Amino acid sequence: MKTYKTLLLDVDDTLLDFGAAEKVALQSLFKDQKLPLTDEVKSRYKEINHGLWKSFEEGKISRDDVVNTRFSTLFKEFGIEVDGFLLEQSYQSYLGEGNQLVEGAYELLTSLQHEFELYIVTNGVSKTQYKRLNAAGIYPFFKDIFVSEDTGYQKPMKEYFQYVFDRIPNIELEKTLIIGDSFSADIIGGAGSGIDTCWVNPKMHSNDSDVVPTYEIQKLDELYNILNIEEKVLVTSSN
Repeated sequence: MKTYKTLLLDVDDTLLDFGAAEKVALQSLFKDQKLPLTDEVKSRYKEINHGLWKSFEEGKISRDDVVNTRFSTLFKEFGIEVDGFLLEQSYQSYLGEGNQLVEGAYELLTSLQHEFELYIVTNGVSKTQYKRLNAAGIYPFFKDIFVSEDTGYQKPMKEYFQYVFDRIPNIELEKTLIIGDSFSADIIGGAGSGIDTCWVNPKMHSNDSDVVPTYEIQKLDELYNILNIEEKVLVTSSN
């Protein structure tokens, strides 16, 4: 059983339920615009958003290009001209309220906090991610938080990972594990930077690349065995 010292954890769809937060934020945004959020519109938004973030991860466009054009691109397809920047500000405000945790995340972090050095590695928007981590009550578990917006780089860029490594005291790469749901950002990025990887893959997506994750799990509670720790049972008081 390999022993780890440092754990790098992704945020969205690893610790926090991004799908739930996104759903509420989009509903609120479209309500503001007095427009119906149909299944067709939601589907098209996800396609546009996914494509833009993929281009960002590949270094083809900037983060600002992603967030400030996704809504103007979407609305334009439906014959409506909007200010993409202003809509993005509203969306981020609503998204920042999304603090729904992935099942087992809080219990896991409670068990890990005294056994490992925990850090956040995320490609999200800085202000939004900090707000969500605080609202979810998990911010105190981490020694530091590395958001792509603050670093000037993004996962899976080697420069991003080097930025992180340079700011973790006495890091030992052979004792470092990244845990995340994005194969392109977390697994390819981690493997390319010389650390072990754990792919959180609840929907059992296929791996069509040459990169093989060190571990692959469907639920967070599988990490207890991988990390050789016991799950702490949280006791809550009742009045």
